[in-house]
Formats: sequence, C-alpha cells, structure tokens
Amino acid sequence: MAHRAGFVNIIGNPNVGKSTLMNQLVGEKLSIITSKAQTTRHRIQGIVSGEDFQIVYSDTPGILNPAYKMHEGMMQFVERSLSDADVLLLVMEVGEKSLKDDAIFEKIQQMHVPIILVLNKIDLSDQDTVEEKITFWQEKFPMAEIIPISALHGANVASVLDSIKSNLPESPEYFPKEEMTDKPMRFFMSEIIREKIFIHYKKEIPYSCEVEITEFKDEEDITRIRAEIYVERESQKGILIGHKGLGLKRVGSEARKDMESFLGKKVFLKLYIKVNKDWRNKPDQLKRFGYLN
Repeated sequence: MAHRAGFVNIIGNPNVGKSTLMNQLVGEKLSIITSKAQTTRHRIQGIVSGEDFQIVYSDTPGILNPAYKMHEGMMQFVERSLSDADVLLLVMEVGEKSLKDDAIFEKIQQMHVPIILVLNKIDLSDQDTVEEKITFWQEKFPMAEIIPISALHGANVASVLDSIKSNLPESPEYFPKEEMTDKPMRFFMSEIIREKIFIHYKKEIPYSCEVEITEFKDEEDITRIRAEIYVERESQKGILIGHKGLGLKRVGSEARKDMESFLGKKVFLKLYIKVNKDWRNKPDQLKRFGYLN
C-alpha cells in the first residue's frame, strides 16, 4: 500500500470552531478553545501519523479585517496556508454566507487542491436549514466536498478524517512518527495562560495581552516556569491583577493545573505583568512575539 502524507490547512472566519475541529482531529488539545473570536493568533501544526499516512494539520487565525499590525501578521499566516496546502479544510458555520475577506474567498475558489468544506455547528440548526446550506455552498464551491459536522460533539468528524486520508498525495513522512507538533513546549505553556485570560476577562483585556515564557526549567520531578504577561496600558495591568491579586491568582492556578496535565508532572508557575505600550502596532515587538519575520 502506498504511503500518503500532506499538509492539511484549516481556515475560516473567527469563532467558527476551527480550533475545536483541529483538536478533535489531532486527538490532543493544541489550539485555544473559547467562545471569544480571534483566540488563535499563530499558525499551529498538529501531526498525526499512522502506518500508511501522515497528516500535518495547520490551524490558522480566523480571517478578519486588520485593525492592528498584529492582525496583518496573523493574516500572513492565512495567506501562506493557501499556498502550501495539499488539502484545504474550509470551516464555515451553518449561518454564514461568506468569508470576511473577499480576496481570500476568491483565491480559494481558484485553488487546484482538494477542498473539504466543513459545515460546522449543525447541532445548533435543523435538518432543512443544513440541507439548504449544503446546496448554497455547492453552488459556490462545486469542486469541494461538503461535510456537515458538530466539532464540539465530535459528530461526523470521522467522515472528515476519511475524506482527508483519501485526498492525501502519495509521499513519504515529513516528520518522525513520534512528533506531535512543530511548536516548542514554551509556546503551549504561553497559550494555556492566554486561554485563561480569554476565559476570565472581558472587552479589550484578552486582545491586549501577550504572554512570553521567560524561563522554562524542566527538572526530573517538576517544571519551573516564569511567564510575563504584557498589556498595553497601566489600567489593564490593574484589571488583570484584580482585587487583592485574586484575578491573577486565579489565572495562575488554573493555568498551572492545565500545564501539569499537559506535561504529566508538577509545575511551579510564576506570573508577572508588564506594560508594553501599543505592542500590537510595533514591528520590533511583533517580530519578538513571532507575528512578523
């Protein structure tokens, strides 16, 4: 039997469940999942290897109209995912009719790779509406296979996996079988902290924060982590810390538990908050945080 391998890139508007689908397909929690839009900021790869196949999934930021230079960097990740995909997973909600960027929409329509249009959140709709949307998208993307799913509940995700496998090109593996992702462990530790901020804070706070792991000491029985949370204004620092430090303590406690689950050992976590004014518009800071080359 021929070995198949390829890059399967996942794109869509914000808050359509791309990260939930990615984690379902990989079988590990690699991407942030919250009810808020724009939680995925980087391109995150998850690698799944079988006896005769290897799938390199790539979760990208949700498509948006840039308001900051950081957003421009995020959209560059999306553009690259269109150019190096062997299979494209286009994730749409049942109620959607287009992407938030017409140029990207048109590029996808002109692509010459297999496209799987995943119609997500069918659990929030009815059968007649789902069938109407399938017809609607078949007219927009006649070359695409359309699969209705509920990523949250895992419904019909197996059909997506079967379709991906059948569309992979013949190729040797790109990564060793034991590898699960291209990102270093520090990245996932910072994402865990950022997820807790998204969960517990409202309005502009989660979007103004960046997390950097400044120390990661992996000892035999414990991992010692120091993380710095950057905000744009002094007032945001106070909100993050909370009354008597309870806000930051909650973030740290919940993040530490998830880190221990992820690493399989005890974690000693220290959190610090620093003001980095207007970092989302500063090229040097965006390079430092991995949004620009």
